[in-house]
Amino acid sequence: MAPNSSGDTSFDAAVSAYLHYLSEVRGLAPITIEQHEHTVWQLLHYQSDSDCTFQLADFTQTHVERFITNAGRRYGRSTLQHVISHVRGFLRFLTVRGEVSSGLDQQIDTPRVYRLEHLPRVLPWDTVSALLQSIDRKCACGLRDYAIFMLIVTYGLRGCDVASLRLDNIDWHAGEIHINQSKTRQPLNLPLTDPVAAALIAYLREARPRTACREIFLTAVAPILPIRRQAVGYAFRFRVRQSGLDIPFRGVHCLRHSYATHLLREGVPLKTIGDLLGHRSTESTCVYLRLDLEELREVALPLPASAI
Repeated sequence: MAPNSSGDTSFDAAVSAYLHYLSEVRGLAPITIEQHEHTVWQLLHYQSDSDCTFQLADFTQTHVERFITNAGRRYGRSTLQHVISHVRGFLRFLTVRGEVSSGLDQQIDTPRVYRLEHLPRVLPWDTVSALLQSIDRKCACGLRDYAIFMLIVTYGLRGCDVASLRLDNIDWHAGEIHINQSKTRQPLNLPLTDPVAAALIAYLREARPRTACREIFLTAVAPILPIRRQAVGYAFRFRVRQSGLDIPFRGVHCLRHSYATHLLREGVPLKTIGDLLGHRSTESTCVYLRLDLEELREVALPLPASAI
């Protein structure tokens, strides 16, 4: 659900004040603020859909518990943990403003999530290549989606960074792409490879609507606007369905994981992979070591004879 997609404006002032607080006081990254906003509107719409007279002052523990229970049916524990964090933050903010009863933010149990309990979602590299080749580039949407996924599988970019890519980020003469990462807010400078340049040029020349927008990737139908990060995920799921390939993952982030694992199996040093992915810590990159089975076999200790 898009923020306030129902047209309900009764909560606009509180939500706007909260988003301003997240930006100006807490200094959160725009993508993080967008995630908070998404959850907050889900929370408010959930209440107002069941009671059209609902106001912020009506919030009780029961209202919060019902929303969290409903979210728990749709999300895994890791995502639910983020949702609860967003809800807590919003309720705490409303408490300080005197708009809800105190203590509501403290009455939500958080699911236990263990660090690195899940392996990264990775596709075989030939499946990634097959997905790219399956995209119909005879239409505008196909040219756009092909360029988007070429950027992701060539550089391991996050979907949000591809969606926010601007014409000014491409230095055609120097052959470089300059990105300010949405998640870490760290700059990332990448070489503009020939296949990526060709994909971008084809989209810009043949498919991109003529507009003053500086963002590279735009919606294909009016009103012509920059695509949102969610559109990259929608495009991924659509292309997977169109391809007929056996891809069990719904999130486009699996392409980033697949890229990192592919580099690791090609013998690229872990530090280099981390730099390409824009990781601030090597710990973030080390998770891919658990997927390199050949390397793990080489360092595995033999079982003692008594255990065989």
